[in-house]
Amino acid sequence: MSIDLSQFIPTFLEESFEGLEVMESGLLNLDANDSEQINAIFRAAHSIKGGAGTFGFGHITEFTHVVETLLDEVRGGDRAFTPSLQSLLLQSVDCIRMLLEAARDGVECESDQIGTVHQELVAELEGGAPAPATDTPQAHPADTGAQQQKGWLIHFVPEPHLLMTGNEPILMMSALAELGDTELSVLEDKLPEFSELNPEELHLAWQVQLFSDCSEADVREVFEWVEDDCELTITPLMDTAVESAPAEEPAPQVDTPVEQPTAAETPAPTTQETPKTAAKPAARKASQEAGSIRVGIDKIDGLINRVGELVITQSMLSQAGSELAEQDLPAVERLHEGLVQLERNTRDLQEEVMRIRMLPISFVFNRFPRMVHDVSAKLNKQVELKLSGEQTELDKTVMEKIGDPLVHLVRNSLDHGLEPPEERLAAGKDETGIVHLNAYHQGGYIVIEIKDDGRGLNTERIREKALENGLISPDQPLAESEIHELIFRAGFSTAAEVSDLSGRGVGMDVVRKNIESLGGHVSVQSETGKGSTFTVSLPLTLAILDGQLVQINDEVYIVPLVSVVESIQVADSELQGIAGEGRLFRFRDEYIPIIHLRRVFDVASSAATASTSLMVVVEGGGMKVGLIVDDLQGQQQVVIKSLETNYKRVDGISGATILGDGDVALILDVAGLIKIGLEPTTKHELHRKNEQLQVEEEALA
Repeated sequence: MSIDLSQFIPTFLEESFEGLEVMESGLLNLDANDSEQINAIFRAAHSIKGGAGTFGFGHITEFTHVVETLLDEVRGGDRAFTPSLQSLLLQSVDCIRMLLEAARDGVECESDQIGTVHQELVAELEGGAPAPATDTPQAHPADTGAQQQKGWLIHFVPEPHLLMTGNEPILMMSALAELGDTELSVLEDKLPEFSELNPEELHLAWQVQLFSDCSEADVREVFEWVEDDCELTITPLMDTAVESAPAEEPAPQVDTPVEQPTAAETPAPTTQETPKTAAKPAARKASQEAGSIRVGIDKIDGLINRVGELVITQSMLSQAGSELAEQDLPAVERLHEGLVQLERNTRDLQEEVMRIRMLPISFVFNRFPRMVHDVSAKLNKQVELKLSGEQTELDKTVMEKIGDPLVHLVRNSLDHGLEPPEERLAAGKDETGIVHLNAYHQGGYIVIEIKDDGRGLNTERIREKALENGLISPDQPLAESEIHELIFRAGFSTAAEVSDLSGRGVGMDVVRKNIESLGGHVSVQSETGKGSTFTVSLPLTLAILDGQLVQINDEVYIVPLVSVVESIQVADSELQGIAGEGRLFRFRDEYIPIIHLRRVFDVASSAATASTSLMVVVEGGGMKVGLIVDDLQGQQQVVIKSLETNYKRVDGISGATILGDGDVALILDVAGLIKIGLEPTTKHELHRKNEQLQVEEEALA
């Protein structure tokens, strides 16, 4: 029965892309004395090569083999890890990624870069190889009885858990037999007492003499899937004259030092062999106990959708149960208790399911060390990248969409923010600039900060450019923070020359648009000569949220609870009128603008005008506002249904949900409401009033 290997190709590709991340990260942070890091890089390359060979991707195998050989010489101490070699190996990672992407898409990879880098790798391997050491006596045919290689001596000691990984030693021995004649001997010295025997573990080991003219690579290919789960020694098997043949020695044991034969007697194992440590089996066992399984994202999404429907059903039952609770009957009381328990279990289930799709943001952050390395070299700038909060978790769907906007923000800091070394020294700074990426949770949001210690935003230059592009009028008064916000306007760019790093005027506005499409917000704070901080706020998940139900006329809307600061009742006399129809309210130590949701949604006002109003103070888009509503209802967990997918995008609305009574309610997009609900004059007057308030408070202090 033949096995269709094509079904395993997606898994191979996914693991290979993860291996490339290991290689790239390791190469960027490699210390020549860090043998563990070097071995990790080598194993990643070796796994990609082996898998590519198994699935018939010969071009990937050929390219990766040269990379693996260079890495093998580095880990064996035969080749120095120089900056030029680092750069070449990083380029090779890019090429392998392109080859894997082509294999994934089923197309030919036609990049000239791959051929060029391959030639450079071969030239490095051939031209940069060290000469043989001169302090080791060289064997001479007259002294050794004219030794000739006649095969390979293989010492194979699998770890006890090998069978549980789905590998079968018998098949490996059969594969060796296809390469030539074999003589097998079983090593039984690790067999436990019968009473201690675990039938699921493997306690045997083998020594194989393979008589063949095959290469060592052919032999290693037999064991490539288990090389990290065994002790494997492959030594050339020599045919020597009788008079000079060395005495037969037992196979070396892991924990017992043995006297090594000289170079004239038996060549040492190749540099591809890495001795195993005694602590490894315990580490492998620990990793198995905390193992993981790969599940398609479509299955996870399906599970989340089912849990969402369960949340809606539970909400309907709770509402029905609350209506029955007025009847003082024992059965109704038991029903109510059961519904309370159902609600608790549903919430716990929902939280656990949502955790399945949560991943640490390190999956996004890991791309930046390489990017900073390449871009800073291109700009001739010295940059130190600091990362913190890498284990902060985020929904995978959000993570996939936030990568590109973050890349643009980091490149912007490198290109426009940080000064060249000579300019930094003249300003009294260290010649090495710092870019700091930080992530942390705040309420129901994840906050990502991109901070640099560069020159900061040039307020005058931004204003001049905005005037040139007609984005503002000459007599338009703007606070400094409002000028900074202009960089997010479409078509705005201060780059004197267009390059592959500087923008073409289609950068920061797209960044903001993409972030806001996820229900998030981006803002900037800057100080001339000291640097800038871009702050991105994103919802932790796009599937389920806790909401505050508000009523406008006869309709119910959902305000995300993470946006709600406070709900209060205000008198009309407490609202201050400003130019146009705008109104402000002093909320604690600041003024906030007022948005009447009736006006936004074009709903007719009630006949009787009350002297007081219900106001929900919310925060979004980097500012607080007061939403005037007709009534406040309860809080409820709601399932977000995409309005754009099922209808079309509506400004100020982020989605829809189904309430407990079966009605459909729209979910408000707070940042979108602020954008469409506030006049520009209101925003400017708000800045002016708050600056005035700050001056007054400083004077009192």
